[in-house]
Amino acid sequence: MLSVLRVHLPSDIPIVGCELAPYVLIRHPDKTVSTEDVPESLPVEGHFLRFKWYRIQSDKKVAICSVHPSEQATLQCLGCVKAKLPIAKSYHCTPKCFSDAWQHHRVLHERAASAVNENGNEEEDIYGRFNNTASGMNNNNNNANGQAVANGATPLYPAAVTQRNGGETWFEVGRSKTYTPTAEDIGHVLKFECVVVDSETKSPVGQANTILTSRVIPAPSPSPRQLISVTNADLAGHLDTSSGTFSVLSYNVLCDSYATSDLYGYCPSWALSWPYRRQNLLREIVDYLADIVCLQEVQSDHFEEFFAPELDKHGYQALFKRRTAEVHNGSNQTIDGCATFFRRARFSHVKKYEVEFNKAAQSLTDALVPNAQKKTALNRLVKDNVALIVVLEAKFGNQGVDTLGKRQLVCVANTHVNVQHELKDVKLWQVHTLLKGLEKIAASADIPMLVCGDFNSVPGSAPHALLAIGKVDPMHPDLAVDPLGILRPDTKLTHTLPLVSAYASFARIGSEQQKKRVDPNTNEPLFTNCTRDFIGTLDYIFYSADSLTVESLLELLDEDSLRKDTALPSPEWSSDHIALLAEFRCKPRIRR
Repeated sequence: MLSVLRVHLPSDIPIVGCELAPYVLIRHPDKTVSTEDVPESLPVEGHFLRFKWYRIQSDKKVAICSVHPSEQATLQCLGCVKAKLPIAKSYHCTPKCFSDAWQHHRVLHERAASAVNENGNEEEDIYGRFNNTASGMNNNNNNANGQAVANGATPLYPAAVTQRNGGETWFEVGRSKTYTPTAEDIGHVLKFECVVVDSETKSPVGQANTILTSRVIPAPSPSPRQLISVTNADLAGHLDTSSGTFSVLSYNVLCDSYATSDLYGYCPSWALSWPYRRQNLLREIVDYLADIVCLQEVQSDHFEEFFAPELDKHGYQALFKRRTAEVHNGSNQTIDGCATFFRRARFSHVKKYEVEFNKAAQSLTDALVPNAQKKTALNRLVKDNVALIVVLEAKFGNQGVDTLGKRQLVCVANTHVNVQHELKDVKLWQVHTLLKGLEKIAASADIPMLVCGDFNSVPGSAPHALLAIGKVDPMHPDLAVDPLGILRPDTKLTHTLPLVSAYASFARIGSEQQKKRVDPNTNEPLFTNCTRDFIGTLDYIFYSADSLTVESLLELLDEDSLRKDTALPSPEWSSDHIALLAEFRCKPRIRR
């Protein structure tokens, strides 16, 4: 007879909006074991599996900390209540939690107040007591800054009874194998029930298998990043989709196979899980409303099963280039790659080029390296990195510009350069190889260029210099690492593309706040990658300065924005990198 051997959840902490998919191991009558579902429509020897989900509402109600959502709250911020912010953001678990989060927390207050107050009087009434971050906080949780939360004193939800068991009320919330928690579930335990049922009598056979989760927590949400104009205008706030402008997003989303507790032990395990991160990443990407999206570290199966179909719902067409597999030892489905998406309403696909640096390495060694050294050379150069180059045709034009009969094309390169720090020659060679390929495309058409990605190269490095200024100083220290002689002569390390880093615009024209988040020596962000072991800039968006101008940029984060003692990934930000976004305007083309 059909029987259930084991039931468990990948994570016992459920999050609002993140699907719970239990692992159910069953034994068939022929003694074979599988995880395949047995629905009522396809019974096995007269039996099928029935699933139910329950929300368990105890008579004791619980509020959840907004900073540490796996902890119960003990105090509530009165400023949030008066500012009419979402109630979930007002709770904290300890006075120290409240104090540590205050700078980030106050931003929420100020933004809410600025939206409703014009003379500032009400704002002063709300915030006047909050100027001293730590003073007034005490273990009694009874002060002007925060009031004590008496868990169990005030019901968070109206009472309604479906089934009672002692001091608990069980609400049936689902009848499928999977369940996605809702806001109504916050603070409550969920129960999953799996039982074998007789097809004829519809009666359970044997004991039901059940699992209890931890209390459902709200999905943490960071403060939205604003779009900042760099054209001497005020805060843009939203993308301009008028004629001639378009926006580009570049984002390393952190491949799931790399998101391990060994590497990111400071991030809660539930926040590292793919079911949580994928929803958080999708929400972030969609909210940016970019016309072109360049993602790196997209796992192959996640592209096919998640990113492509989900972004298709939002009007994006998808293209993908998987890393080659000579070095990778895992499943082909877990190999990551570069994915480029574009809005079908704004662009159409013209052509795609795929760059495999492994093939370029083979050609290079065949031409330049003696036979005795080829194996050593290939071991150094073959690293599976790729680039995806897409030529798009805009469905919009430049208002007031004579473009009759001319197509507005855009070439977008998306790449992820080798990560190994010691292989400085390989990084530079990969970037140089990509740029030479782009030069050929530029020579064949009058076309603006965008070069996006994770270059694993800090500002001032040789790859960054080659991209930003078109050449590498012969005395650059990175050139000292060249055991294969592939960088010689150094005079060949040039290109003719008029590339400029988009975020360098903040150093020229930008708010003082944003200028503080830019390195004055390199004009690049202080960081785009922030872990416990490294903080620095590795990601860039370069553009053709002769045919495009930067209109606005997504604001940069500072360490205060990430909250005290926080590295990435975190519950709020689901990658160890931050997203970069630039809005461009096509320059008028002169009739020849």
